[in-house]
Amino acid sequence: MNATWQWAALGVCLIGSGSAWAAPPRRPPNILWIIGENISLDLGVYGAHGVRTPHLDRLATQGLRFTHCYATGPVCSASRSAFMTGMYQTSIGAHNARSHRDDGYRLPAGVRLLTHRLREAGYFTANVRRIGPREVGTGKVDLNFTWDGQLFDSEDWADLKTHQPFYAQVNLPEVEYDIYDRQCARKERVEWVGERDHEPIATPDNVRPPPYYPDHPITRQEWARYLNSVSGMDRRVGHILAQLEADGLTRNTVVFFFADNGRLEPRGIHWCTDAGLHVPLLIRWPADYPQPPGYRPGVPNHRIVSLIDLTATTLAIAGIRRPEGIQGEVFLGDHADPPRQYAFAARDRIDETVQRIRSVHDQQYHYVRNFLPDRPFTALNRYKEKCFLILPLMRQLHAEGKLDPVQAALMAPRLPDEELYDLTQDPYEIRNLANSPRPEHQAALHRLRAALDRWIKETGDQGNQFEPPEVVSRYEKEMHEWFGTPAWATRK
Repeated sequence: MNATWQWAALGVCLIGSGSAWAAPPRRPPNILWIIGENISLDLGVYGAHGVRTPHLDRLATQGLRFTHCYATGPVCSASRSAFMTGMYQTSIGAHNARSHRDDGYRLPAGVRLLTHRLREAGYFTANVRRIGPREVGTGKVDLNFTWDGQLFDSEDWADLKTHQPFYAQVNLPEVEYDIYDRQCARKERVEWVGERDHEPIATPDNVRPPPYYPDHPITRQEWARYLNSVSGMDRRVGHILAQLEADGLTRNTVVFFFADNGRLEPRGIHWCTDAGLHVPLLIRWPADYPQPPGYRPGVPNHRIVSLIDLTATTLAIAGIRRPEGIQGEVFLGDHADPPRQYAFAARDRIDETVQRIRSVHDQQYHYVRNFLPDRPFTALNRYKEKCFLILPLMRQLHAEGKLDPVQAALMAPRLPDEELYDLTQDPYEIRNLANSPRPEHQAALHRLRAALDRWIKETGDQGNQFEPPEVVSRYEKEMHEWFGTPAWATRK
């Protein structure tokens, strides 16, 4: 069994395993995860335009801002299943969205939830919904498996001050810019902290949508809605951080802010694009604890990080040695692993839409492999078709011949077998270099292709085992009942 690391007055020492010295144990720090939903690097501190994010920008200047952090999947349930266990969703059978909720599926032997490990080490755990009478979090869990035991001890912020050390999550409301309110209308609207108390920063006149979408009033309207929702999210973060300070917890709490998956846009969420996988990560270290090696507040950190690394790193901060077999790595502290060379990601069935895509990022390139290329960007997903107004707009403009070549490429009847993008030169990923004759591109293609092959084999990727048709048909029925089926999808 792994030994436990205990905090000491001058840092961390290993006890119970023949350590050379020992010091009086010190209580480990509190740990707070603030989890955004459906955003990419759309904060002012990352250079985004059309947003106002002063609270997150300040958090970044006070701590670390990671520039190369990636989700393991472009949809919340797969990504959350990974970072709550420290295991790739493809390794533990949690890769299909909203799967295994009621079929009795359990995690493989030895795979455990982060909160269970922390509780055993003496941490109080919370998934915070309320600060006083105000709703600040959704309490979202959204894991693609069932589990034994209690996942969290509380959902009330008031319990944190009297139960230290604590590990708490605040799962922020979905950044979905009122799409449910405007089109879907399948759940009640909740007034969240900070949502309505600010003037919009982005307007259809001042936003710059990506070039793969048509420059159209609908596109601009949707982009402005998204950016304004990010500004509203920042207000909620400000309220959380202010309460942390008011309760006297700032100086002994490590604060993480990150997103569970990438941006809420048709080519972002659900797709292994940079927009669907590239997420913000900010970490502020508490003043009452010695700063870890390499901690340089306000200086951007370009180390590659996968969201599954949050698990091992959080355990290390709590004084727990990385469990044997866990796939995430420690990227902060005295016991940090060597920097990653690659960040891997996977997309499988989402709702009724069956797909299998794998991707790998390095510092410069992004390689994507489409295992089912006959299921393109335009394949039916009723949720996105109903709630993302850009999709039906593009169908209409494509039929009228009004899309430029970059935009029309999204409407192709088939995906490329392989994709390669140089993100330093092509951040929108519109120039596929997989067939480029240039030696540096071919070298990157072969290197990343080989890295992905190794990862698939070494991690036991289960994505080649597709679900039975009756499982998919259940989701087809459910999504039809929620969102309907567009007329074009019923024509023979």
